[in-house]
Amino acid sequence: MTANGQAPLPNWEMKLTATTAEQTHALALRLAAVLQAGDLLVLSGELGAGKTTFTQGLGEGLGVREGIISPTFVLVRIHPNLPHGPRPGGPDLVHVDAYRLDSAAEIDDIDLENTMDSSVTVVEWGRDRVEHLSESRLEIDLHRAVGLEDGLPSDGLDFDTGDADEPRTIVMRGYGPRWPEAPELGAAMEGAR
Repeated sequence: MTANGQAPLPNWEMKLTATTAEQTHALALRLAAVLQAGDLLVLSGELGAGKTTFTQGLGEGLGVREGIISPTFVLVRIHPNLPHGPRPGGPDLVHVDAYRLDSAAEIDDIDLENTMDSSVTVVEWGRDRVEHLSESRLEIDLHRAVGLEDGLPSDGLDFDTGDADEPRTIVMRGYGPRWPEAPELGAAMEGAR
């Protein structure tokens, strides 16, 4: 919060469209190249929007152990950096699912502060729960076309996750001194603005 009690505004916003799961994965793979230990990413979106696919791309790009799945029932999974991967000595990936957590206090109970400095931390469903962990963060919203009305995300959950290749809108926002401008992601997908 700012001094006047308002939520801070992002430094920038980037909007992309992914028409396949592979494009979502590829975007995250490119983003991983600019990430470093201490980075916090907050993923939001309906069920089936591609949050785990995005995290799998990050994991591949960071060179962490394979097998990234949603940590829904364990809350936190730590994927260590592989010494013979594409980024030996790079950060681990800490993958959190905050869906069942109701507050920032419950986030504090899982003790992410101990891994933040040595890891890239990705929190699904983390909005309004993890902002206190770092003064800088990337917020990444993934939205399925089915869940959109008039171009805006619905508040409800879309449980029809059968079409992995329906278009997704991906909105990235950077907050704090670590993200003064949007990262250069190389050959961006169509629709980047």
